[in-house]
Amino acid sequence: MITPDTPDAPDALDVPDALDALVRLCPPPAEPPPAVDWAQAERALGAALPADYKQLVETYGDGIFDETIWLLVPDSAYSDCDLHAQTTERDEILADLWAFEAKPAGLLEAGARVLPWAFEEGTGAFLYWLARPGQHPDEWSVLYNEGRGPLWESHDMGCLAFLLAVLTGTAETVYFGHLYEELKLTEHRFATAGQTLGASRR
Repeated sequence: MITPDTPDAPDALDVPDALDALVRLCPPPAEPPPAVDWAQAERALGAALPADYKQLVETYGDGIFDETIWLLVPDSAYSDCDLHAQTTERDEILADLWAFEAKPAGLLEAGARVLPWAFEEGTGAFLYWLARPGQHPDEWSVLYNEGRGPLWESHDMGCLAFLLAVLTGTAETVYFGHLYEELKLTEHRFATAGQTLGASRR
């Protein structure tokens, strides 16, 4: 749970620069997304959330980058894009999986957990934070899980830096082949969940 003695945040001066770079690369919606009650969202999640993630959500909202990476947000009108719904669902799925399959190395530490923040279109793959005990959320790193297989890929950076690296083709990853090899977009695009999925039924 969130406690008053959460460790001090690391230097996060690079977050505005990374966000500016992402906005120039992939323009956000013209209409700002709905405001998020972060205090309520963090209480419901049982954890504080990284500053770079909050900047992403406040700038873009729920939706998909380059037809490939869906961003999860708290209280999305779409269950597939809802941070809380997906956290609950992934916790259950991973608990069943780890009953007979080894956890990734980063989760062998007592108290470590993963929290989803995005997923890859059409692959079943999810992007998680690796939240280690005693770490400030701004220090959480990224884990990619292929979803339909046992492999996990670790990235020692936050979600904003990783997203920017994927879209610019500089991420050290064996995944996202569809984005690099098939789509080969000449300009980057973000589409909101509403634009992509239509009117919500929730």
